[in-house]
Amino acid sequence: MDKKIHNWVIDKSFDYCYGHRVWSQTLDPKYSLDSCLACRHLHGHQGKVKLFLGANNLKHGMVTDFKHTNIFKKWLDDTLDHKFIIDMNDPLFEDLAGDLCLSEKNKRTFDDLMVTVNTEYNFAIPDLEQLMALNVWDELRDDQKQAIFEKYEGIIIVDFIPTSENICKFIYEVANKMLNGLGIDVVAVEYWETPKSHCRYQPN
Repeated sequence: MDKKIHNWVIDKSFDYCYGHRVWSQTLDPKYSLDSCLACRHLHGHQGKVKLFLGANNLKHGMVTDFKHTNIFKKWLDDTLDHKFIIDMNDPLFEDLAGDLCLSEKNKRTFDDLMVTVNTEYNFAIPDLEQLMALNVWDELRDDQKQAIFEKYEGIIIVDFIPTSENICKFIYEVANKMLNGLGIDVVAVEYWETPKSHCRYQPN
């Protein structure tokens, strides 16, 4: 299927910080020149997202007002900025977020976790109220409670390996649903993990 052609395409960029771990990383040393799987480490990035918005006809002389992307920026700031993105099926999930596990499974769903699920955008956040209701919570010191609260407040749980490519697609799907009512198309999303590492998601 050919990609849809738009008469006008505008773009808007957004910055945010996040952490992740690419637990599936593999390398061919012939090309990588070493076998250090650094992306499997817990680490963070200063990310950049660019939305491309397209239309064939202008409304009030614009594709849309850039201010209409404020709703997306708020979601990005509230949901991903300064958060650790973790795949619920990461082999280290129980070590990193074991308090949330309702059962031990090799393949999890959100139903197996103590989380609040955003069904519209397909991600989850820890259910802090349910966590604090556990009997063991009362046995903790105040500083321990604060540390655990801060740990889980900073986690977003997804059902994919958080590579740049998958995060880019995830953000595209969120933006596409979020801006659908404007009568324009989210043409593509570009994503920078670092200033030199970039990907683009544009569905056919």
